[in-house]
Amino acid sequence: MTERVAAIDCGTNSIRLLVADLDPETGALKDLDRRMEIVRLGQGVDKTGRLAPEALERTFAACRRYHEAIAALGVERLRFVATSASRDAENRDEFRDGVRELLGVEPEVIAGDEEAALSFVGATRELGAEGGGLARPYLVLDIGGGSTEFVLGSDRVEAARSVDVGCVRMTERHLRSDPPTAAQIEAAKADIEAAIDVAAADVPLDRAKTLVGLAGSVTTVAGIALGLPEYDSARIHHSRLRIDDVREVAGRLLAATHEERAAIPVMHPGRVDVIGAGALVLLTIMERVGAPEVVVSEHDILDGIAWSTLD
Repeated sequence: MTERVAAIDCGTNSIRLLVADLDPETGALKDLDRRMEIVRLGQGVDKTGRLAPEALERTFAACRRYHEAIAALGVERLRFVATSASRDAENRDEFRDGVRELLGVEPEVIAGDEEAALSFVGATRELGAEGGGLARPYLVLDIGGGSTEFVLGSDRVEAARSVDVGCVRMTERHLRSDPPTAAQIEAAKADIEAAIDVAAADVPLDRAKTLVGLAGSVTTVAGIALGLPEYDSARIHHSRLRIDDVREVAGRLLAATHEERAAIPVMHPGRVDVIGAGALVLLTIMERVGAPEVVVSEHDILDGIAWSTLD
């Protein structure tokens, strides 16, 4: 018997909604509504330690629209998960109170380990069912706005670590010019390398047989590498990108101006300013772990959150 659930993932850069029918018997997940809005909740958090008033209002406006969709579809269970930005902010109670008032649920500001576990479930549940010739263990890489999660596992999570590098954080911290200078790119890369060192202390990266990449930075890089005329989830989902393709796209993005990046057909307007940093995070990790390719997944923490409502 299927259950209709809703999952909301509120990150540093975007807030996303999934309404789906889940069948626990077969493991099938049927999308009814899947959407994303760029709200940049983490605007300035790395510098100020607080959620900006305008960022909160953008997020609350999206919550109002999501409430309408959830009510219209007759959802039975809802879980709202918030990640890096609201975990770090001094005024996170203001965020929590606003979400509770608008959606009637307590937003769960989860720790990095749980974030990693949810991402792993969302990304690998169907890989386990389909096989696809992918070798295990998987290293699931979830590149967000404020943090990146490294999760190693086969049928379950064996090791995980969340580190504070993401496309928004690296852009605000280092890539301030348009396009960024060579020195800025090197500084960002050094920051990413240091974060990989931190992750490697807990996650044996050399054991990974298949790299699975999640979230908007990875899927956007995939869309560019595939030369798509517009964003196409079906084409991007489970595509495989060679490291040379990622290197070429990252180099192109980091050398481009705002206007040139905005003109790329698959580019969401909210990712124009931060996609160069996201591509750099992906490339640096692939180089470090020696991954010849990355399997791109459109299913991620949002799907993991949906499944977790049945636990």
